[in-house]
Amino acid sequence: MSHVEDELNSQPECWIRAAEEAGRHGDALPGAGERVAIVGCGTSYFMAQAVAALREAAGLGETDAFAASEFPRGRSYDRVVALTRSGTTTEVLDLLGQLRGATRTTALTADPATPVMTAADDLVVLDFADERSVVQTRFATTAVTLLRAHLGLHTDAVVADARTALVSPLPEGLVDCTQFSFLGRGWTVGLASEAGLKMREASLSWTEAYPAMEYRHGPISVTTEGTATWMLGEAPPGLGEQVRTTGARWVEGTLDPLAELVRVQRLAVAVAAHRGLDPDRPRHLTRSVILAD
Repeated sequence: MSHVEDELNSQPECWIRAAEEAGRHGDALPGAGERVAIVGCGTSYFMAQAVAALREAAGLGETDAFAASEFPRGRSYDRVVALTRSGTTTEVLDLLGQLRGATRTTALTADPATPVMTAADDLVVLDFADERSVVQTRFATTAVTLLRAHLGLHTDAVVADARTALVSPLPEGLVDCTQFSFLGRGWTVGLASEAGLKMREASLSWTEAYPAMEYRHGPISVTTEGTATWMLGEAPPGLGEQVRTTGARWVEGTLDPLAELVRVQRLAVAVAAHRGLDPDRPRHLTRSVILAD
C-alpha cells in the first residue's frame, strides 16, 4: 500500500480528533465578526477557499482566501490564518514575516519543529495528521474539519460519510477516462479545485475545475465520450442531464462534499495504478516548496 493510500484511509479518525481539538484552540482561531484572510499554497490554498466561503456564508465575518504569494498588502485584516502542512513553505513564511507586528497571524501546521512555529503569533499543530506522502490528503481535510468544527458546521454524519467513501465502489469506468472536470458551488468550489489537483499530482490526469454554473459557459465544450464530470455538492437543476447528452460520464456527489473529496483521492490512486504510476512519487514535486534566495 502506498503512503498516500494509507494516509487517505485514516481520515475518519483524523477528523474525529480534529473536531475534538477545535474547542481547545478558540483563542488562536478567528472570532465572530473578525475580518479574516486565509492563505496557503497549492492544496492549502484550495482549502483556504473552502473555509473562507463557509465562514462568510455562516455570517461570521468577511473572509477572503489568497495564495500566499498573492496576498494584497494594501488590505487590512484583523487576522490572517496560514495553512501550511510542512511549516517551511517559502511564500507562507515570507508573508508571516511581513505581517509580524501589524496583523495577528495564526498558522495551522503538521510539524511542530519548523520555522512557522516562531513566524506566527498563534499556532494550531495537527501533528497527528502529518503525512509522509508528497501528495496531501489527510492534513488538508483535517485542517478543514477543525475549522469547520470551530464554525459549528461539523457533524458526526460527515465522519460517517467519509467511512462510506472509503468502502463504496468507485463509479464504473472512471479509470479509463481521458479527462476529468470537477464542479462545485459555494464552499465546494475550492474542493473541486483540490480534486482536480489530486488527480493531476497522483495520476498525471488532464483535469479541470469550475464553479458549477460556469461549466456551461464554455468548458462543457470539451465534454464527450471518454470524459467524466464530477459534482461535489448539490448540482444545479438540469446540469447532469446536459452532461449525459454529450456522452460523458456524470458523477453526482451524494455524500458530504468533504467525503466526496475522499472518493476523488481514491480515484487518483486507482488511475495511477491503472497507468503504472507511483502516487508516492509525483513528477517534479516535493513535499514542500522552499525557494532559494
